[in-house]
Amino acid sequence: MRQGLSSYIAGLLFGVGLIVSGMADPANVIGFFDVFGTWNPTLALVMAGGLAVTFLGYRYCLKRSGPLCAATYQLPGGTRIDSRLITGSAIFGLGWGLAGYCPGPAFVAAAGGMVEAAAFASAMLGGMLAWRMVELARDQRVGA
Repeated sequence: MRQGLSSYIAGLLFGVGLIVSGMADPANVIGFFDVFGTWNPTLALVMAGGLAVTFLGYRYCLKRSGPLCAATYQLPGGTRIDSRLITGSAIFGLGWGLAGYCPGPAFVAAAGGMVEAAAFASAMLGGMLAWRMVELARDQRVGA
């Protein structure tokens, strides 16, 4: 129960932060990528703020014996940079640059009634599901 509540509070903070910072508006994101036009640096400032808070939060939390609302910390384990990571990052960046949405802001904007964001989020989920189906089919062929 506590883990669910803490996840809810973290998601709520994230969503409010996206709205307050203007990152739920794709024009701000696209403006950031328009380096040779009317460049908008706000995304860089939001990223820097997020990295600073995360850096300090990790330093504080990892000194503790364990998390408050879970049995153990759930830290990322992968450190390998391979072709799959690079390809996926490029595809993600292409979608982000074209639409001005990444997953978090897309869901926030969709919840706020933006039809374009809802379409983007639906297509994103469809792409994720399609890739998962490709992986399952591949795994069945390899395992058979």
